[in-house]
Parts: sequence; structure tokens; C-alpha cells
Amino acid sequence: MRQIESNVTELVKNKIGNRRVAEADAVKINNYRELVEEIAKLSYLNKDYLLFFRGQNYDYRNKAGSSTFYPSIYRGDYLSKKEVRHRFDILQGASRLLVDAFESRKLPGTQELKRKKYIQWSILQHYEVCGTPLIDFTHSIRVACSFALNSCVEKSAFVFVFGLPYITNRVSHNSEHDLVNIRLLSICPPSALRPYFQDGYLVGTEDVLDEYESKQELDFNNRLLAKYEIPNSSDFWGKQFPPIPQEALYPENDQVLDICKDLKFEADRELQSGDVGDFLKAWSEVESLIVGKTVGSRKRFTPQAAIRAMCKEGLIPKSLEGDFHNVRRFRNELVHAPNSMSASKFSLYMKRVRELKAILSKVLVV
Repeated sequence: MRQIESNVTELVKNKIGNRRVAEADAVKINNYRELVEEIAKLSYLNKDYLLFFRGQNYDYRNKAGSSTFYPSIYRGDYLSKKEVRHRFDILQGASRLLVDAFESRKLPGTQELKRKKYIQWSILQHYEVCGTPLIDFTHSIRVACSFALNSCVEKSAFVFVFGLPYITNRVSHNSEHDLVNIRLLSICPPSALRPYFQDGYLVGTEDVLDEYESKQELDFNNRLLAKYEIPNSSDFWGKQFPPIPQEALYPENDQVLDICKDLKFEADRELQSGDVGDFLKAWSEVESLIVGKTVGSRKRFTPQAAIRAMCKEGLIPKSLEGDFHNVRRFRNELVHAPNSMSASKFSLYMKRVRELKAILSKVLVV
């Protein structure tokens, strides 16, 4: 997608200086009315864009310190092309199961769901079944603030403002900015209640799926206009602007939610046999690094003894001993019962073994 060319308010300008918005800290806002007035100024300064919002408990940043907003299918520090293709395979399988579930229940909108992948992806993304190339936004400031503060355990939360092309249809394609914007209220079947209560939109990079030159082109910090930090306090809302309660954002008696709970269970179990080999290879490299290190004597240690001795001598952080044993325990479970492993659990431990390897490669000289 194209990098946005934007104008910022005085508050944002004073905060970011010469940096990009994504690289700077968020502007602190005291209350909801102040936020609305600030966004009104931002909207006026950026007439070429339609403003969309995203509320989060945290400001997630990459290793370079920039706020980052990837569609769920592209998230992760160590993302190989094979892993991306695997995630798209899971998405394709979940899409088929979704269509089958709609057909068997004879739900309204089934025929259109069968024809249009964006409807399938929108439901799977919005109900958190599996990763998709789309990211959730809302056109409502109130919804974004409610999302940010609901379930928040910190003293503050964050609201992010994005500038996107104006929409013209239920599914708007903009080739100039390489973006597709999906208005969920117009495209989701009526049995999917959640999008209608959240004023939801889903946005993705047009024509970019499992092949891309740079992952950075998929990061929606390219469209970030401003980020605001709001207090986790009832004083933020005041008497005139009540928040939207959790039960309203996630309504009960939602037929599609019931379907998607079953689909998520199936999607989480999609683990390919080749992935097991990749994990065992990475684990073998970790053990080779450990065993190949002489610690305090000339004898060779078992991996468990070596990692314990290195922690004792202060060569590596003590926390790594626990990480090592946890990953080792998972490795044994994977070897003896690979069919019992979910894809989500596998991805977590695959990430951990790669992190272990990266840390040990820096501190150990074999």
C-alpha cells in the first residue's frame, strides 16, 4: 500500500517533531469530548481521506520502535514464506467449512457467501476464527474507545486514526492506494450480528496474498494519521457520553458466532506434517549450540546440564533455563503425539525455539 501524505494537528505536531507518527509516543487526551474535537481538526486537515479508527489496550511496536498494524495472517517476527502459505491453506479450509455450515443451516446470504471470498474472509476475521489478509477498523470513535477500554487493565489505552480512500461500494477497491475496504454492515448476512453492533470495516492490501516483496508494505502504519492515549477511567467518558458495554459489542444469540466457535476448533487443529520436521530441525540446532559449548571444563555436557551450568555462570539469563525446558517438553509431546497438537500451540513453540536459537547464537561460540 502507498505511504500516506498527511497533515497533522498542532497537538500531534508538537508530539512527533520530525518523526513519523508511528515512531512517536501517543498524544495524551483527557476525555471523550476532547478526543472528538481533536479528530474533527484532523479530519478537516485531511479532506482527501476518510478517517477510520482502531482501539487497543496497548500500543504494539516492532523492534525499530514503530507502532505496527498487520492483518492477522501476516503477524509474527519470524514469518517464512512457507508459514504464510500454510496460514492461507488454513484460511482456505476454514472458508470451505464456513460455506458448508451456512448451507446445512439454510441461512440467509448463503448463495452470496459461496461466490465471494471477501464475505467469507470478513466473517472468519471478525469472529477470530483464523488469520486473514484483512484488519479490523471502525468508523465510530465511540466504538473504538469502547474497544480500547473494555477489558483494559492498564492506566490508559490507545485509539489510532487511519486515513483511507473514500469508499464507493460495499467492497471498495482503490488501485491508486492498493487497498480494498469492506463495509461489513452491507456485506455480512443478517445472521452475523456482531458487525452490525460494531460499525465494522475490514481493510486489506489489494492483490497481495502470500507473495510480497517486503512485509513493510502490508503494515497499516503506512496509513496512520495520529495515535492518542486515553485514560482508563470513568472520567474519560463523562456524563454525556456513555461507553458501549461489552455485551453490546459482542451480542448474544448470534448464530454465526456459534458456527465460528466450531470452525475455530477445526482451524486450530490444522498442522501439516512438514511443520514437525521444521521444528525438530530447529530444536536440533539449539541442542547442538548448547552441547558444543564447554562450560568450566573440557567434558561435554548433556543439553540440560549445559544450559543449567551456563545459567549458573551468568553466560545466559536464568529465564532461558525455564524456556529451554518448556520447549523441550513440547518437543517430546510433538514427537509422541503430533496429531494432538493445534496449529496455534505449534506456532507459539516454533517462535520460542527460534528465539532461543537466536539468543544462544549471539552469546555462545561453538
